[in-house]
Amino acid sequence: MTSDLLSLKGVNKAFGPVHVLHDIDFSVRPGEVVALVGDNGAGKSTMVKCIAGINPIDTGVIRFDGDEVHLHGPKDAARLGIEVVYQDLALADNLDIVQNMYLGRERGTAWYLDEATMETEARRTLASLSVRTINSVRQPVSTLSGGQRQTVAIAKSVLWDSKVILLDEPTAALGVAQTRQVLDLVRRLAEQGLGVVLISHNLGDVFEVADRIAVLYLGRLVAQLPVSDVSQHQVVELITSGRSGDLGLARPETAAISGL
Repeated sequence: MTSDLLSLKGVNKAFGPVHVLHDIDFSVRPGEVVALVGDNGAGKSTMVKCIAGINPIDTGVIRFDGDEVHLHGPKDAARLGIEVVYQDLALADNLDIVQNMYLGRERGTAWYLDEATMETEARRTLASLSVRTINSVRQPVSTLSGGQRQTVAIAKSVLWDSKVILLDEPTAALGVAQTRQVLDLVRRLAEQGLGVVLISHNLGDVFEVADRIAVLYLGRLVAQLPVSDVSQHQVVELITSGRSGDLGLARPETAAISGL
């Protein structure tokens, strides 16, 4: 059994009187795609921001490569090898692909940008991911399709020797062909040994590309199990009510009996 690359144990997060995350136990292993699903307001964004170092956790433990870590900001997470591709992609339309991939992390000095090295590394990264839909790394991002933009954003996260990549709704608003390209890319990330966390509302995509599914319901992680052990119908029930048969939260009558 491969050890966890990233794990959360007993993580809690509150904003004032609002308790958003309750005792979260979560993990992702190298070479694995874990889908994080849940309804709006379930706590997915807060959980991602805790992993990314944006929101400090209140209690609990975050481990990376087996060591307990304390994330005081996004730079701490990035230094470990944790990258997040947000839904808005954070790409600059007026810059080309190379400039976007190195935005804020340019190679060179204050007086000279090493454009040749940056272009070479950008090409190498795209080639390593078997990206064939981009003609030139000097294309302005404004000329790219939605699928190509998503590809650039993911490649940008891989460029920095990442170990864990969190993808926030990577196929939202994409057509069928573009969705296929992005899902293929997600699998290639896992095949290269990265741990991938896929946040998605599209259960078709989840069941096609994920190895495990983690379901959040009102800030509680009610299930985390292999895709092969659960049906889409069960996942929908877990998302909407927190339980499905024997999965998820205990039924009120069961909880009452166990508390006697």
